[in-house]
This record gives sequence, structure tokens and C-alpha cells, in this order.
Amino acid sequence: MRRPWVIGVSGASGTPYPAAVLGALLDAGEAVDLVVSRAARLTILDETGRPFRDAHWKDDLAAWLGRDLSDADVTYWPAGDIAAGPSSGSYPTRGMVVVPASTAACAGIAIGLSKDLLQRAAEVNLKEHRPVVVVPRETPVTRSHLEHLITLHDAGAVVLPASPGFYGAGAGATAGQLVDFVAGKVLDAIDVPHTLFQRWSGELGADRT
Repeated sequence: MRRPWVIGVSGASGTPYPAAVLGALLDAGEAVDLVVSRAARLTILDETGRPFRDAHWKDDLAAWLGRDLSDADVTYWPAGDIAAGPSSGSYPTRGMVVVPASTAACAGIAIGLSKDLLQRAAEVNLKEHRPVVVVPRETPVTRSHLEHLITLHDAGAVVLPASPGFYGAGAGATAGQLVDFVAGKVLDAIDVPHTLFQRWSGELGADRT
């Protein structure tokens, strides 16, 4: 039985993060169900110059990720399709990652709003006690933002802010290395093997020699 990871992309800035997570999951041979919110389409267009269209999603995704998807196990569900597979607990998934997770998406998931398929799918995975990782990027945060993140934590989600570490690549780390660090932490949280960053070895500077 096919059991994909559901990847939800919300409208917060940070499109390199979902691109890195998606690429790493596909490199690991994982099946993926993708949901891109309406706001996220605008962010993708703004940050990459590329459109993301329902009718041409596979071509647009391949262009965004810069890879051939002919052999990839990817299913796309429009965010407005509330009757889609991931909207039901009987639809088998391994869990869900919301990356980046806007404050609006976090709030909607936390209060059970089910505004769109992204929010509904996250709520379904929480209620089914499957792994759910939310990757907030916006900063600074208000008290209400923190309260929604606490609610998600208490519901069983992993709250994983997009906060890269520098110990692998050092102060001269490239933007790509910092993005890969966050993506690697996401894959760690869902127990998918990867080689996206150098792990701490217990010796200062050892990973940079």
C-alpha cells in the first residue's frame, strides 16, 4: 500500500525550504503527496519567478526543483479540493510536513479551521497520531503565534523553526548549506535518512577540516 508523506507549502517566505525537503524525500525514494496553498503560489512566483499551476503542476514542480520527475512518486492535490485523499483519516499517509508554516497556517491548524486542504490534512494527521512537523519561519512572533505553536506541540506536532545551525559549515556557510541544514532537521524529525549536513562530531571544527 502506498503511504506518502504529505508536504504542505503555505504562503510564508522561504520557498527554498520546501524545495530542499521535497528533493531529499525524492532522493530517499519516498512517496510524496503535495499541497500548495493559494498564498504559497504567489510566494513561489515572487521568490523564484516561476508559476505553480494546477493544470501544469508536474512541469512547474520540475522547474522549481530543477530535476526530472518522470520516475518520482509524487501526487499533487489542489489546496481547494477539500474532498481530496489527504482530507480523510482513512487515506493512508506516513505523516505530514508543513514547510514553511505561515502564522496563518499554524493558527488554522491549531484551532481546527480547515480553511483549505493543507490545514485539513494537517489536522487529520494529528488526530490519527501520525508524525506532523511544522516549520515556522516568520519572526518576530507575537503571543498569539506562540500560543498556537504551543497548541500544536500539545497536539503532538513537532515545532521546528527554520533556524539553521552553523557548526557544520561555519560562518562562511552558503545560503544553500543553511537551507539544507533546516531541511535535514526536518528529515531527522520524520526519521528519513539523508546527507544534507555534517553532523556534530564532538570535536570543535572537525566537520570543517
